[in-house]
Amino acid sequence: MVSTEASTTAPTGRPARPSLRWRVVDIVVASVLGVAGGLVMTVWNLVYSPLTAPIEAALPGLQALLYGVWLFPAVLVALVVRKPGAALYGELLAAATSALLGGFWGWTAVQWGLVQGLGAELVFALLLYRAWGLVPALLAGLGAGVGMAVMDLTFYYAGARPEFAVIYAASAMVSGALLAGGGSWLLVRGLARTGALSRFAAGREHAARADS
Repeated sequence: MVSTEASTTAPTGRPARPSLRWRVVDIVVASVLGVAGGLVMTVWNLVYSPLTAPIEAALPGLQALLYGVWLFPAVLVALVVRKPGAALYGELLAAATSALLGGFWGWTAVQWGLVQGLGAELVFALLLYRAWGLVPALLAGLGAGVGMAVMDLTFYYAGARPEFAVIYAASAMVSGALLAGGGSWLLVRGLARTGALSRFAAGREHAARADS
């Protein structure tokens, strides 16, 4: 359901629980961020291989430490919009944008986007869509990393040796937590400082901290 504005005050004058209904501005901003994430993915598709090759040569499986770049749209969109489905929407839209722009993996990227987005979405759902700080961001990024590891080890590295699978999965989760989770959290704080998020809770929270 979509509303034009979210209520911030209960009839009694006490702060109301944050509305989980999507507003028009939520849809617009989530779409912009998702498409921007797809553009970043497209560039990353072109440059990741030479950057990760030395790491892979040193210890196969460790290359996934840099793969969190593919996961950040899920966490970023969720931290800004703070609505059910935001993480899934952001990651799916980014993956679809990457596919439309001629990504290496074509429309199969959308399948990865679905699972990775669900990994992050599940974390926010377990937190009842009420926790949006650094720790939830790190956990959501880790969840997206789990989704990526499951898909990659199932389809790209089927039959891989157990030690490779363990290193790859652990690296994907660490990368998801730090690059996608921590990186998105820092980016949201940076955007809030500019005033670009003034219509969102993240922006209002930053303004309240600055005034205190």
